[in-house]
Amino acid sequence: MKIDNEQVRKVAHLARLELTQAEEEQFTTQLSSILEYFEQLSELDTSDVAPTTRAIDVSNVTRADDLEPFANREAILAAAPEQDGDFFRVPKIISED
Repeated sequence: MKIDNEQVRKVAHLARLELTQAEEEQFTTQLSSILEYFEQLSELDTSDVAPTTRAIDVSNVTRADDLEPFANREAILAAAPEQDGDFFRVPKIISED
């Protein structure tokens, strides 16, 4: 599928972009290349590939969540905007309606 300058102008107008003639030419070429690549990809048989399959393994890199007591509890409670005894008082965020 080929993209022409008129289609690029229309998309630019919808996106509220002002493009120069050189930018229109550049985007026309680039978008056509992208669509040609997608056409190539659509020729692949993906019927046995699960939708969530990834080309590479991805994992979260996080540190262990080690719980430790805070040494100065009174200092934290004193810094709270509102407190109720040994607890923080926070605004209600869920209504009962």
